[in-house]
Amino acid sequence: MIQAIVFLPLLAALIAGLGQRAIGPFASKILTTGALFTSCALSWPIFLSFVTGSGEASVVPVLHWVSSGALQFNWELRVDALTAVMLVVITTVSALVHLYSWGYMEEDPDQPRFFAYLSLFTFAMLMLVTANNLVQMFFGWEGVGLASYLLIGFWYKKPSANAAAIKAFVVNRVGDLGFMLGIFGTFLVFGTVSIPEILAAAPGMAGSTISFMGMRFDTMTILCLLLFIGAMGKSAQLGLHTWLPDAMEGPTPVSALIHAATMVTAGVFMVCRLSPMFETSDVAQGVVMFVGAATCFFAATVATTQWDIKRVIAYSTCSQLGYMFFAAGAGAYGAAMFHLFTHAFFKALLFLGAGSVIHAMHHEQDMRYYGALRKQIPITYWAMMLGTLAITGVGIAGVAGFAGFYSKDGILEAAFASGGGGVVAFWVGIFVAFLTSFYSWRLVFLTFYGKARWEQSEHIQHAVHGEHEDPSEEHSADDHAHAHHHDTHGDGTAGYHPHESPLSMLIPLIVLSIGAVFAGIAFHHQFIYPEEGMAFWQGSLAFDEHLMHAAHEVPLWVKWTPFTVMAIGLFLAWNSYVRNTTLPARFVAQFKLLHQFLYNKWYFDELYNILFVKPAFALGRFFWKRGDEGTIDRFGPDGAAALVAGGTRLAVRLQSGYVYGYAFVMLLGLVGLASWAMVNFL
Repeated sequence: MIQAIVFLPLLAALIAGLGQRAIGPFASKILTTGALFTSCALSWPIFLSFVTGSGEASVVPVLHWVSSGALQFNWELRVDALTAVMLVVITTVSALVHLYSWGYMEEDPDQPRFFAYLSLFTFAMLMLVTANNLVQMFFGWEGVGLASYLLIGFWYKKPSANAAAIKAFVVNRVGDLGFMLGIFGTFLVFGTVSIPEILAAAPGMAGSTISFMGMRFDTMTILCLLLFIGAMGKSAQLGLHTWLPDAMEGPTPVSALIHAATMVTAGVFMVCRLSPMFETSDVAQGVVMFVGAATCFFAATVATTQWDIKRVIAYSTCSQLGYMFFAAGAGAYGAAMFHLFTHAFFKALLFLGAGSVIHAMHHEQDMRYYGALRKQIPITYWAMMLGTLAITGVGIAGVAGFAGFYSKDGILEAAFASGGGGVVAFWVGIFVAFLTSFYSWRLVFLTFYGKARWEQSEHIQHAVHGEHEDPSEEHSADDHAHAHHHDTHGDGTAGYHPHESPLSMLIPLIVLSIGAVFAGIAFHHQFIYPEEGMAFWQGSLAFDEHLMHAAHEVPLWVKWTPFTVMAIGLFLAWNSYVRNTTLPARFVAQFKLLHQFLYNKWYFDELYNILFVKPAFALGRFFWKRGDEGTIDRFGPDGAAALVAGGTRLAVRLQSGYVYGYAFVMLLGLVGLASWAMVNFL
């Protein structure tokens, strides 16, 4: 069964990708979508077997891979509770994204290539989460990186998409270098790359030291930090986050897949899979917690100022990943995985809902040119509303709530219960919960409420005047200016009539809405409750039963604080974007420098451009002009060519074609020969 789950997407990708001209778009869509729904249908029984307690961990061999001295490993598919969670997340979201893409990518001429990339992406992620050794995990890790490059840059004729794909590829290579060094160091210390063997031996290495960069450090701290650098790249943590918001330059279904179910979850999964290693180093756990909390805070502040609907949700992803990491740093790995699980549903829902809005608004992505859409696209509106209720954590402690209520509150309570730095992370998380509520409801109110502002959109003007736009002309609100046209209708609509998305796009929204509502209440016992959690996880990650007991016994004010700040954020968003729409402009005028700082994403892109991009280009130009052209080419092939050309020109001049010229040269030769003979023999 596990072989079918993993390899069906690969088979579909190969057939659709290599045979796209032979089988055509429709067959490609049928094949890839059918393969993913089959994998999804096979994944849920595995997950539910662990939920009910009947599932058992197993390892299925595929083939013998490498045997080189002490380095020996096989290609094996590991199935345990942790893998089962990832299987349902990846296959469910990917299957729904495949179906959604039927409608969203209907007009794209390269559909077979797109669906092949989606399936290849899914296969690489499945390879990663079923890995039983670090090399296989790295194989899937790099496969995900490759597929993301292809998908983000799918519209390769669009310069911003090319730039985003290159940025994602380069930034992830930085993280991958850390991951590689971590694998090398782990093999050096443990003599194996087998994950079960490493985790079993990890506690025995606590307190030992290793030489690194000429100094002695704690062995497990160094190994964990190097591995965590890899996780920072894949999961877009602060410092290596810059690629994630730009990744939304790809088609919206790609954004949903990357941000909700694949790639960004790889880092969280890796830390949880190797959690027994991290448990041996307090320093490593502290770094994970700090980076997670910092990322959480940074991304939430930036999201409050963005106008592009997809960019807001992208920064939201970055922020929610921060929650997952500081949960892992606090030792609450089960809570981290629970938030990963629920986040997949409501984040995929929000991205696909945003795609439905963009589809209805003729590829317009700037929320300033939305408004009054709730009656025009009601199904999309209710889907986005349920996703917003889930991500903001609406719920009543001790009663019930949406998916994000259980998982986010579980993280905050565990962080508070862990004490020390966990209490600081708790307060950071509370403030971020307030910001999350504000920017999420801001998105809803700007998009679906108020007066229609459609006439100000360049895209809507194109639609009204019958001008066709290709889907690849999706634009970022930051990248282009809109023309302002007079609205002859006087109602802000410019005569444009948005329509609800086709059924192939609405079905995934409905299914994901169910997950956003019920995923938390259905599975929170298995993920984060002490006794149920121990039975569910079965040692697949480090589950601290005592910490989870303490998390459920925190003071009542700790449980109610997230709801309180959520309500405050909701009120401020309503007051600013529905009741009194002049407030945002007045705030910006009052705090112009702060707004500029946040709107420009803390100037990370500009800073990296100065520190890395420009020096790299300058170094490249130096070696190109001075090294390659000025030295190698000058004295190498170009110099030889010039010498031959000069000799040829001289020879041409000497070969005049006149007999007396040749006779004169012969005479000079005879005189020279005679002179030499007389000197040497007489």
